[in-house]
Amino acid sequence: MNHYIWQHKEWPIFTWQNDQLLSPLNHCNFMRGQLLGRIASLGMEQGREAQAEVLIAEVMQTSAIEGHSLDPDSVRSSVSRRLVLPDAGLSRQDRYTDGLVEVLLDATIKYDQSLTCERLHGWQAALFPTGYSGIRRLSNQLSWSDLSEIIIVE
Repeated sequence: MNHYIWQHKEWPIFTWQNDQLLSPLNHCNFMRGQLLGRIASLGMEQGREAQAEVLIAEVMQTSAIEGHSLDPDSVRSSVSRRLVLPDAGLSRQDRYTDGLVEVLLDATIKYDQSLTCERLHGWQAALFPTGYSGIRRLSNQLSWSDLSEIIIVE
């Protein structure tokens, strides 16, 4: 059974020992560098294809966490369109899938940008372009005190 961070009994209040995290984080950063080096050696086209495969897996896993089951072909098509890969548009379009792909690309490519209310509103608009989740109207009033309570409900 998968366990997610929000299922931890101390969520969202965590404590940790910096000295116990330093070595695993350094190793993770080293491995990240190794991966980036290998991707760079693939060349532009193969690098984008590798990026697409990682993004497809991330979209599918993120959706599963939220209890959604997405059509893998729709996810692949959406990712391919966003990354301008040859198999773009092979499957029917799904607004939710397109929105989720857009949000994950923004979060991963622009990871160094501040997480502002405007950016969060943009993510919400990408996921729920009508302003509704099912029949429930979504609020555009988001404050920083709400951040630990952000839950996607459908």
